[in-house]
Amino acid sequence: MNYISTRGAGIGERHTFSDILLGGLAKDGGLYLPNEYPKVSADELARWRTLPYADLAFEILRKFSDDIPDEDLRELTRRTYTAQVYCNVRDEENAAQITPLKTLGVEGGAPLSLLELSNGPTLAFKDMAMQLLGNLFEYTLAKHGQTLNILGATSGDTGSAAEYAMRGKKGIRVFMLSPHKKMSAFQTAQMYSLQDPNIFNIAVEGVFDDCQDIVKAVSNDHAFKARQKIGTVNSINWARVVAQVVYYFKGYFAATKSNDERVSFTVPSGNFGNVCAGHIARMMGLPVEKLVVATNENDVLDEFFRTGIYRVRKSSETYHTSSPSMDISKASNFERFVFDLLGRDPARVLQLFRDVEEKGGFDLQASGDFARVQEFGFVSGRSSHDDRVDTIRDVFEQYDTMIDTHTADGVKVAREHLQAGIPMIVLETAQPIKFGETIREALEREPERPAAFSGIEDLPQRFVVLANDAERVKAFVAERTR
Repeated sequence: MNYISTRGAGIGERHTFSDILLGGLAKDGGLYLPNEYPKVSADELARWRTLPYADLAFEILRKFSDDIPDEDLRELTRRTYTAQVYCNVRDEENAAQITPLKTLGVEGGAPLSLLELSNGPTLAFKDMAMQLLGNLFEYTLAKHGQTLNILGATSGDTGSAAEYAMRGKKGIRVFMLSPHKKMSAFQTAQMYSLQDPNIFNIAVEGVFDDCQDIVKAVSNDHAFKARQKIGTVNSINWARVVAQVVYYFKGYFAATKSNDERVSFTVPSGNFGNVCAGHIARMMGLPVEKLVVATNENDVLDEFFRTGIYRVRKSSETYHTSSPSMDISKASNFERFVFDLLGRDPARVLQLFRDVEEKGGFDLQASGDFARVQEFGFVSGRSSHDDRVDTIRDVFEQYDTMIDTHTADGVKVAREHLQAGIPMIVLETAQPIKFGETIREALEREPERPAAFSGIEDLPQRFVVLANDAERVKAFVAERTR
């Protein structure tokens, strides 16, 4: 397995999974992808159907990480995916499944289900990849006698998932940027209440895209990045994306009886990382009918999948919504899909994303490339605050199930793309407690709260506020990594 940049740099060079694990962007600003996607045979698909989650993760990940010995990788996945780590289940009988499938009902002739992905330490789907990433980082650093300073950006869930995965890990510091006063109270408390000496929370005076731009600016300062040993855990990190591929296979097996069946997935989407994993699963051979991209009012992805126009928004045009983890106007992982859409032409990808920086976007309808989107099974839709409230209320009344705001965006859009006889699986984003204000508005009751998080908002918080300035952030990092 060799990895290449979406923008073409380093063609002919060898880049292993471990080589790119600790980094983020390629040197040319592109994103890493395998030179070709590994294919899953019918025999493998049949054999994998009954595997526990940890062993399924091993089988899938070994196709992308052939430089890690099998015995080491198997130990890492079995240490990561345990009922002790993913212990915040709402139904104890399903604890061993890690990602239980909860069938809501049949609508429009299609089974409508939720794939529970938020049973981990921070009650968000991002734990599914981040817990593995923490173990992979520690394993690789120890093997090579290295240290790593992680610089990341979060709109809410990534930050806490990363910090909980990396706290106490040898040789690792975490510097996490978040938009000042723009996360929910629960999300803020999860991150800022951590007192571990290797965790640093930086509240940036701006929106999430400003935080993300700072991370990219630091990543593109190659001298600083090398000197300070900077790595990333944001969704641009390839290991995070490939770890998410696993639960598409697990969800498929749970929703079907044979590998002749097809399913559709609806994915609440901001940065395109989660649904990009679904695209990769489909390219590997998973029988996926549709990949439904669900956005909130920040609908840059919905606009693309309807029109072929990719138009990033300015910070002033980014809405602060009740599904804040999707308040993103520049989808970092989208470049990976565009690379495949354009037949893996790095020169064209480079030009298109130069257009994003210089002109604010590009139009694939005009060039004729947009027609190929149908071949990849993508459709989309958007949701508003009123839609979220209505959907939360409806799902609770109909199915006695409480869902968070982002998952509500997913259910709303999923219902617009149901096909009779094709199971529709909505990927759950988080547990409702993380967005209590909207739950109270919709249901006039308190959201369910796991006992481990009682009173978290009252704990002391440790963070620093910095201006929206990459140089200020670099100085902060440098001061603490001497």
